[in-house]
Amino acid sequence: MLKGIPKILSPELLMVLAEMGHSDRIVISDGNFPAESMGRDAIVIRCDGHGVPEILDAILQLFPLDTYVEHPVNLMEVMPGDDVETPIWDTYKEIIAKYDERGAKAVGNIERFAFYEEAKKAYAIIATGESALYANVMLQKGVVTD
Repeated sequence: MLKGIPKILSPELLMVLAEMGHSDRIVISDGNFPAESMGRDAIVIRCDGHGVPEILDAILQLFPLDTYVEHPVNLMEVMPGDDVETPIWDTYKEIIAKYDERGAKAVGNIERFAFYEEAKKAYAIIATGESALYANVMLQKGVVTD
């Protein structure tokens, strides 16, 4: 146990966050995301039993978002024709606003299949048990300045 570290962050996940460098990306995936097949060249960390919002909140307490790109946070776009509501995105934007002054402006969207291609290049993928649809989020790491 360590003081000041969110308890939801496992030693394995803390190590990955510390290893990551500027511009490396990490995906926090929902329960439907093909984490193992997308993460063949990445580190896959299982966080079954947890949802994306609580993992996102814990990570952003330690993880600076990239200030050199317009959207250091990206969500998987809803496919045309899918009648899916995404209220979880509002939750993400509230969490992001706690840790990054850009708030919702730091968040972009990536078309579903393009998101998969980008996920294949991620440093790590965190597989959660999140049941919300289109709840995948990709973070790009920034620089620690203090």
